[in-house]
Amino acid sequence: MSKPDDILSDLERRAELGGGEERLRRQREAGKLTARERIDLLFDPASFEEIDKFITHRCRDFGMADHVVPGDGVVAGHGRIHGRLAYAFAQDFTVFGGSLSETNAAKIVKIMDLALKMGAPVVGLNDSGGARIQEGVLSLGGYADIFLRNTLASGVVPQISAIMGPCAGGAVYSPAITDFTIMVKDTSYMFVTGPEVLRTVTHEEVTKEQLGGAVTHNEKSGVAHFAVENDQECLLLVRELLSFLPSNNLDDPPRVVTSDPHDRADEALDSVVPAAPNQPYDMLDVIHAVVDEGYLLEVHHAFAKNILVGFARLGGRPVGIVANQPAVLAGTLDIDASIKAARFVRFCDAFNIPLVTFEDVPGFLPGTVQEYGGIIRHGAKLLYAFAEATCPKLTVITRKAYGGAYCVMSSKHIRTDVNFAWPTAEIAVMGAEAAVNILYRRELDAAGDVAAARAAKIAEYRERFASPFVAAQHGFVDEIIRPRQTRAKLITALAGLETKRDRNPPKKHGNIPL
Repeated sequence: MSKPDDILSDLERRAELGGGEERLRRQREAGKLTARERIDLLFDPASFEEIDKFITHRCRDFGMADHVVPGDGVVAGHGRIHGRLAYAFAQDFTVFGGSLSETNAAKIVKIMDLALKMGAPVVGLNDSGGARIQEGVLSLGGYADIFLRNTLASGVVPQISAIMGPCAGGAVYSPAITDFTIMVKDTSYMFVTGPEVLRTVTHEEVTKEQLGGAVTHNEKSGVAHFAVENDQECLLLVRELLSFLPSNNLDDPPRVVTSDPHDRADEALDSVVPAAPNQPYDMLDVIHAVVDEGYLLEVHHAFAKNILVGFARLGGRPVGIVANQPAVLAGTLDIDASIKAARFVRFCDAFNIPLVTFEDVPGFLPGTVQEYGGIIRHGAKLLYAFAEATCPKLTVITRKAYGGAYCVMSSKHIRTDVNFAWPTAEIAVMGAEAAVNILYRRELDAAGDVAAARAAKIAEYRERFASPFVAAQHGFVDEIIRPRQTRAKLITALAGLETKRDRNPPKKHGNIPL
């Protein structure tokens, strides 16, 4: 009779081999890590505890009874990331192409339920050919079970999806519900309908990479938030991202000790805004000069570049950064920028991560493309997100704050706690040049020297109506600060908001203009 240790060792060896040595070799030759190698890189050393290691599928049709692999194509369990509890699953492409079965889905659902109970993040490492066809509706039901958990966990625990191989058909909707999606270049793709079907139905010729590769979803669709070069970089990024996030919606974001002085003043900020109002500058220069160690983990870097979002720290405390980018489309808000920023604002608010907004916005992007595309509805999403948010909110107006875009970008009127303005700020219904053309048209037509008269009226308008001192007189700006003081002012303000408690009226939920 075999000894218990021998029996267990044999089962463990079979589970860890997955689809076998040959398939593991092909996985590595394709430039991909195996599911277990990915898990090992994701978690702190020797901290991972696996669940349902020996579970097998229940399908007895189509010859499946002769193909039984312990674990059934997914590695799932919990461990520590930066010393904090986290749950994860890694689909194993070497076992039935990582396809989702009834028992496979049950393992994923189990760790998601545990993560909700324990208040810990969930990381999904996706590498699957889709639903297991042999199991029919049972595999489809498994997807729906996962989608439900994604939805229930949204805003309760952070959810991160890493796409490290194929992810197609109904499988794409789980990552779409999660908070952040990371794709690996050249080895991962996502789409609802593949190139073969498109070729048959619409006669479009497109490759998998063109249709749903990492670059496509980072630059064009905005479905993915990050694109990385390989599996190793992907897993390190997951760890880095989690270092900014609380474990759940009741915990505070994790703080770190920083050697960057809280009262550090950067004199370069005093001259970063050009004298000419139509001249661009890079808002990243402002952000890097203000945040701890000059480090910003930018989210959605390649999508809607006219607005910046990402995570940084101020005085060791994580904050979410939202900033207009004057170097792209003059920093105007368009459909993609509004959606990008609204999603990020709602995430930060769900986990009570303070929001810091750097504002230089001349308005919404004009044009029929934007109007026909629903800029009214999409712009309202960002307005709704900022207005609904009860986390600490701070705004710094560096230059332009015009029209409705001024209201939208975390203005005092939508419950922002602290609003600063630089002396270079212009807060008005519209730019001085356009306003003068409307207000003083007759006077200018009658003037002898139109250019001189127009310049005088522009200067007068800026002083009387657009000056930040006018907004400060009405309490819409709390303080006009020297640019070099920005870091110290923000850190002091954040410290004063540590005990902030705010809430929205009791309701089932609001009706954001989707």
